[in-house]
Amino acid sequence: MKISDILRHKGSSVVTIAPPESVRDLLGRLAEHNVGALVVAEGDEVVGIISERDIVRRLNERGADILDLPVSELMTASVVSCSPDDDVDAIAGSMTELRIRHMPVLNGDKLAGIVTIGDVVAGRIRQLEQDRGQLEQYITQGR
Repeated sequence: MKISDILRHKGSSVVTIAPPESVRDLLGRLAEHNVGALVVAEGDEVVGIISERDIVRRLNERGADILDLPVSELMTASVVSCSPDDDVDAIAGSMTELRIRHMPVLNGDKLAGIVTIGDVVAGRIRQLEQDRGQLEQYITQGR
């Protein structure tokens, strides 16, 4: 199974935010779209990612003053990404090893979607259910 299979199922919509926007604006967008992370983009270029976890850690370190800071001061600039052609199992392994829950999908330099660890698990479950159905059909037809 490829990452493109997951995107076909969930869609390729990605909520983004610009680096100069405030953390307060970021929080509003996270809540509005019911997501746990936003891709930070300047135009079409991905320049970072920021998650709820990033915000909670900075709140603990620096207090509520971070709400007025630009997203660029809290984002992770070294973005780990994948491509639509990547194998889901390999990406699941990378996400687990790197302890990341959100991974932008880039088709070349263009943002093509985002996958979460939940998307990866759900995709794997769908694949296992499909395999089970095929095995059951094979067994019942062989009788």
